[in-house]
Amino acid sequence: MDIKAKAAELVETIRKDPALLKQFAEEPIQVLEQLIGIDLPDDQIKQLAELIKALTVDQLHIVG
Repeated sequence: MDIKAKAAELVETIRKDPALLKQFAEEPIQVLEQLIGIDLPDDQIKQLAELIKALTVDQLHIVG
């Protein structure tokens, strides 16, 4: 899996849905596992969550 490409795809999905954005801000790992449909190892999902948080801070104004 190309993590950066998947992160960009997930950012778009999250950005388009205000309810999902709010849920992501509260429970990023659970939201990502739900969106990708698989249970990744903790280190991979945490890496993906951090990448998406970094991508969304400026674009979506997530504080976390």
